[in-house]
Amino acid sequence: MDVTLTEATEKPATKPLLEVWGRNELMRHVPSLEWLVWKLDQDLRHRIEKLYVSIAAIPHDDPRRGPIDEHGRTLCRAIDRLAETARHMRVNQPPSDLGERLAWSINHAISCLNSLDPSLFGRRYPFHTFERSKSEPLYGAMVAVMSHVRDLTALVRTIAPDLDERLLEGLVTLERPLRREAIG
Repeated sequence: MDVTLTEATEKPATKPLLEVWGRNELMRHVPSLEWLVWKLDQDLRHRIEKLYVSIAAIPHDDPRRGPIDEHGRTLCRAIDRLAETARHMRVNQPPSDLGERLAWSINHAISCLNSLDPSLFGRRYPFHTFERSKSEPLYGAMVAVMSHVRDLTALVRTIAPDLDERLLEGLVTLERPLRREAIG
């Protein structure tokens, strides 16, 4: 039996075997980099500043001051961890005062977040690199920061009963503000 094999004259189009990071799909469970920056710079910064006003008003000899300061320092470490996750770099020594340290840590974390490429953030790494995306641990670090802010808020609420009023200040703005004079 005589069988001749013939080769195809045209080779079929082949797909590239390696993925390109910029063309991989966005992960739906990770928010955008813009949202993370807004959350830290706008929402959490204002909340932390209002919390610190109440913390600074506590006398230093008050026994409630110790646990609140400890939670504040834990929040600073969580924000620093967020910055380290965003960008690995050497940093200068942060200030030791809690109020200055909170502001320094937030500014440092925001500068690290802004150094990331927003077009690549949230995309899955190519499978052949055997690496995990930096966006998942970064979002986890942001969730940890939000959790520490929540815990600190609960602690400060015990010493400042008007805290919720100050935290919600500016949430609603009226087009025509209410009149100061009595009606009637």
